Amino acid sequence: MENKYKRTLITTALPYANGPVHIGHLAGVYVPADIYARYLRLQGRDVLMIGGSDEHGVPITIRARKEGITPQDVVDRYHKLIKDSFEELGISFDIYSRTTSETHAETASEFFRHIYDKGGFVEKASMQFYDEGAGRFVTDRNVVGECPVCHAPGAYGDQCEKCGSSLSATELINPRCAETGNTPVLRETFHWYLPLDRWQPQLQKWILEGHKEWRTNVYGQCKSWLDLGLQPRAVTRDLDWGIPVPVEGAEGKVLYVWFDAPIGYISNTKELLPEQWEKWWKDPETRIINFIGKDNIVFHCIIFPAMLLAYGDGYQLPDNVPSNEFLNLEGDKISTSRNWAVWLHEYLRDFPGKQDVLRYVLTANAPETKDNDFTWADFQARNNNELVAVLGNFVNRATVLTHKFFGGTLPTPAALQPADVQLADDLRAAVAELTASLEGFHFREALKQAMEIARLGNRYLQETEPWKVAKTDMERAGTILYTAIQLCANLAIAFEPFMPFMSKRLVKMLGVKDISWDMLGRMDLVDAGTAIAQPELLFDKIEDEAVAAQLQRLADTKKANLEAAWRPAEQQPDVDFDTFCRSDLRVGTVVECERVPKADKLLRFLIDDGTPEKRTIVSGIAKSYPDPSVLVGKQVVFIANLPPRKLRGIESQGMLLSAEDKDGRLVLTTVSDAVAPGAQVK
Repeated sequence: MENKYKRTLITTALPYANGPVHIGHLAGVYVPADIYARYLRLQGRDVLMIGGSDEHGVPITIRARKEGITPQDVVDRYHKLIKDSFEELGISFDIYSRTTSETHAETASEFFRHIYDKGGFVEKASMQFYDEGAGRFVTDRNVVGECPVCHAPGAYGDQCEKCGSSLSATELINPRCAETGNTPVLRETFHWYLPLDRWQPQLQKWILEGHKEWRTNVYGQCKSWLDLGLQPRAVTRDLDWGIPVPVEGAEGKVLYVWFDAPIGYISNTKELLPEQWEKWWKDPETRIINFIGKDNIVFHCIIFPAMLLAYGDGYQLPDNVPSNEFLNLEGDKISTSRNWAVWLHEYLRDFPGKQDVLRYVLTANAPETKDNDFTWADFQARNNNELVAVLGNFVNRATVLTHKFFGGTLPTPAALQPADVQLADDLRAAVAELTASLEGFHFREALKQAMEIARLGNRYLQETEPWKVAKTDMERAGTILYTAIQLCANLAIAFEPFMPFMSKRLVKMLGVKDISWDMLGRMDLVDAGTAIAQPELLFDKIEDEAVAAQLQRLADTKKANLEAAWRPAEQQPDVDFDTFCRSDLRVGTVVECERVPKADKLLRFLIDDGTPEKRTIVSGIAKSYPDPSVLVGKQVVFIANLPPRKLRGIESQGMLLSAEDKDGRLVLTTVSDAVAPGAQVK
């Protein structure tokens, strides 16, 4: 980026204050935004990072009604939890406010009224779902039913979480209201719409011609919407929680949350700088960067810019909208409704003092170009094999050796040798790549370059071996350790955007006062004669037990989800009694049970059915019984009069009865009281 701007305004997508934030939010928005803000501050640039909670919308009212409290109670609780968690993780907002603030209410109302007075909205009547039992309109998100695309049950009226299809509530099969279970009816209502089609020419020129440098996922999604042709979008809703529509005849209507929320960026800036906020939004010399997740691309690249264009008065459009893809968890999509997530506040409780580890892992595995997967095994490996074994190891060796041979006082260097010069050259090359990656919002690559500096240090110590040199040439050993300590100081600067807590500790240990980005690459950051503090480990290993506890929590969550979602299968069509009677059900005793070779699902049973020959039955329940021997002696129920069939070369003479449990496990049907083998079930 050409440094042609006087200042940079960074905004982060506003999280819903109806629950805590999780690692998907962090990886998608908040950690990359914080990295960039910290980098700019180190460069001495004028920067603001604006955040806040989105406190209106249907999910909040749903939770409030579910808990029997007010929506304000809900947002007060979660706003504090989110704000405190961000602060503890080191997310360096200049302000983190909320959309229930008085400043926001005034700003959002004025924003709507200004566009309204200019004739910037159109009023339209439409048919929307209405819950007659509850006496209120219901939004798409509050309607569930069968997905018309993949036919999964429980799809929302705006999206199916299983297949990801965007939907409208009227497309659902057998729709019902999520809260009450009532079947909604269509009823006419009217709302104000922002005519996006009116602003299509400006948006098309601004995005398709002016910002081809945007990430592929952002540019591509915008182009897709523009190619289809923009349509008017409702900006009001029939709800009782939100900012009232500030015009006559709008009783019972509030500003739609997607219109209300992005104005929070403006109102939060105004709250922070009531006399100077306009220069951050209306001065062409301000660069605006919106950090978002990919589910917010359309809102921030098309709808919010259209709102700014409709308002006018010099509002600037964002210069870039870095958007990551989604982060999955242990191979499954993160879902707040299914509690399938790693929640930030719980992580901070379970791993005290390890904020930097989470920041590091989420950046190293950032879903910048495609969906990525967070696993606890990878979390442990990156901590133990990279932070402990590479970065922490180098710093510890350099500081410990300085204390061992020089009493902790940094020695004065002598003449540099080729290895010292080469290290300085390699450092400057890594710094150049690190800086270029940060400027281009390639944070994952930038982190690799920062870690490369630590790898350079380890290789340097291995090649120069100061612990051996000190036996014969203390002056040369002093030069080596002076050089190594300078590299440690460079690491404190290079890692500050990524791991600020570690950086602060390292700066203090080395006796460095102030750091800035332009100091990177220099080999004179710590003066000779400086007292190096007693070495301390920057990172420690994460043990298997800690990871096992997290995996067990996820396993418990999955089990609870299966139990909560379980419903009996639909009853099969009726059969007449004579047809049923033709099925010969009998009881047999398991004599032998073993796995079928090269078949993951099959077990071979030898059943005592009361005949001398006995019978062999092959059943596909091996995954439910890892140790088949536990079934020997059980009395099971089987269908005796099915025609024999071969499975993996074994003739199966019947079918065992089993029940499918909530977790998908097949449980053999057994009898509780001993009966004679071959007894009929009647």
